[in-house]
Amino acid sequence: MKIVTRRFSAALRLVVPIVAVLFAGPLRAEEAAKPAAGESETELAKKTQNPVADLISVPFQSNFNFGVGPRDALLYILNVQPVIPIRLTEDWNLITRTIMPIISQGSPAPGIDHVGGLGDINPSLFLSPSKPGKLIWGVGPTFTLPTASNRLLGSGKWSAGPTGVVLVMQGPWVYGALANNQWSFAGWGDKDVKQMLVQPFLN
Repeated sequence: MKIVTRRFSAALRLVVPIVAVLFAGPLRAEEAAKPAAGESETELAKKTQNPVADLISVPFQSNFNFGVGPRDALLYILNVQPVIPIRLTEDWNLITRTIMPIISQGSPAPGIDHVGGLGDINPSLFLSPSKPGKLIWGVGPTFTLPTASNRLLGSGKWSAGPTGVVLVMQGPWVYGALANNQWSFAGWGDKDVKQMLVQPFLN
């Protein structure tokens, strides 16, 4: 337990400056939070569904996973996902999207207790045109930081890889997909980690 605590504390000391950098910069919060002249409430609502919109938002996503392990335990994950745009130039924005999972995992098998706490934090950076056409897109790097408060809630690995999102706003609809692929390159987990995510969305 002492070894895990020391490792978590060391990871946290590395994470704090990174998170500070992601949340710093010329955010222009008032401009991002306020509808532009002539922008309707419908257009603003569509922006909130756009993961690379020039708009500060903090979505919450609840995930329920049933039937985990021989005891059919419940795994609940609340993802807190702040999205913060940073204006780089008149033509380009850098969108920061950070997923902070708060996890409650029931006892999946005998000898494994219920655990809860913070999982591995996943920040992503998207370079996106500030004046996109019909097709809206963003590309950049994504990372996984081994910040889990319990070894059962994370991989124990530092991982990185590319990420991208494409979407179209048509009428009242917003549809597209977000994808990323990561490979571990450091950490204290027993096995290397390779993970891919493809998340289509329709709102």
